[in-house]
Amino acid sequence: MDPVGVAAAAAPEAGPGPAWQSKCPWGARNTTSISCSLADVMSEQLAKELQLEEENAAFPEVVAVAEGPFITGENIDTSSDLMLAQMLQMEFDREYDAQLRREEKKINGDSKVSISFENYRKVHPYDSDSSEDEVDWQDTRHDPYRADKPTTTPRKGFTGKGKDITTKHDEVVCGRKNTARMENFGPEFQVGDGIGMDLKLSNQVFNALKQHAYSEERRSARLHEKKEHSTAEKAVDPKTRLLLYKMVNAGMLETITGCISTGKESVVFHAYGGKSATEDKVIPPECAIKVFKTTLNEFKNRDKYIKDDYRFKDRFSKLNPRKIIRMWAEKEMHNLTRMQNAGIPCPQVVILKKHILVMSFIGQDQVPAPKLKDVTLKSEDMKKAYYQILNMMQQLYKECNLVHADLSEYNMLWHDGKVWLIDVSQSVEPTHPHGLEFLFRDCRNVSQFFQKGGVAEALNERELFNAVSGLNITADNEVDFQAEIEALEKMNEDHVQNHGKKLSMFSSDGDPPIYNE
Repeated sequence: MDPVGVAAAAAPEAGPGPAWQSKCPWGARNTTSISCSLADVMSEQLAKELQLEEENAAFPEVVAVAEGPFITGENIDTSSDLMLAQMLQMEFDREYDAQLRREEKKINGDSKVSISFENYRKVHPYDSDSSEDEVDWQDTRHDPYRADKPTTTPRKGFTGKGKDITTKHDEVVCGRKNTARMENFGPEFQVGDGIGMDLKLSNQVFNALKQHAYSEERRSARLHEKKEHSTAEKAVDPKTRLLLYKMVNAGMLETITGCISTGKESVVFHAYGGKSATEDKVIPPECAIKVFKTTLNEFKNRDKYIKDDYRFKDRFSKLNPRKIIRMWAEKEMHNLTRMQNAGIPCPQVVILKKHILVMSFIGQDQVPAPKLKDVTLKSEDMKKAYYQILNMMQQLYKECNLVHADLSEYNMLWHDGKVWLIDVSQSVEPTHPHGLEFLFRDCRNVSQFFQKGGVAEALNERELFNAVSGLNITADNEVDFQAEIEALEKMNEDHVQNHGKKLSMFSSDGDPPIYNE
């Protein structure tokens, strides 16, 4: 057959117009008008059919596309731009939700307290990977202890009528409110997880828990303060430990064995001495390290020993309270140096580093010398110790120009057949506004101890005071005696203020100049 004839025969079947116009999306559409009656046009069934045709034309099987694969080329008609945009948007939302789930797992991990990005997801409802039986314990929207809307008690104090009346003191209402208030406790106080339990706490139980929570909070704060910033019982803070390490690394100390004594103001450690960096200073074989506690609890009421001392008076008002403790250690170093120069048996100062004072050890083989109150002496040794202490008190007052201010059997050691004086950080000069009062108190402690010890030659406190100070105060009773002491202290204070502190210093012969005038 002729190919031209075949083409001519097939041409009428293609319809009017060229063949490419039927496949081109931009070609003119063939519109055919369908004739119908007025009754058909006004029928409700026809209106619904037309609406469904329009919806199917605008959204051709969007749900089926969303559930199936993204683009396959077989079951997807890509001729609609709106459908492509919806498909792309749906795929983007799924990728965004997947990214949110990865972020949740990364942040939460294995923690019981977790966060959720539910409100930021694009595709709802979210199909979780977890099982349907799993309960989200973190969801507190249904907390039985917290009302959806805060209810307020009317001014009259009750709600309801008759048998349904409920007052603000109702046991159930107060119990649930107390349970909800436990959330205000500190995080370190574990109150448990009460979600899902209709727990009711009485006022008595809640008040007890509240008081205990506050007590635990204050106790933890104190322990943290002692651990981080202070020297506690038989322990040191990190800064003090670092200073001790530096002394050992420098070779000044061979090793630190342990704690030998604790007190209100300091902790004393035993250490073996090392080699000194300079030849002029000799470090004893055994040393005592006195670490002053860096808390202010024990120093708040002891500022009277240092603020009125003219040697530290100008520096006292310029330093913060914590640096006063370093000044306290410095004061003991200066007092020990005076006593050592006068030949009084006392520890020898090795070095002072901030609030750490290294001295010679009074004892042998890590065993400290016993205190005078703990040792049992014979009558001859007791009498010998009394006269030795009397001589040392006179040397302190006249040669060292010092008053111990805390002299008792607790601050005197018995070693090598003689008495050694320790703890002179609170010692002041006789020109101190309360110097004579401190001296009279020392004389009372010494007299009472040796009189109880059976020393017949022991003087009473007034006679011992006159023997040590060189003053001749004649008073029949203790009240008048203390009144004259206060008068002398007032006269001394006025003299210091009028003539300056230089005139109040002791003279070259060691005698205090003011009381003899």
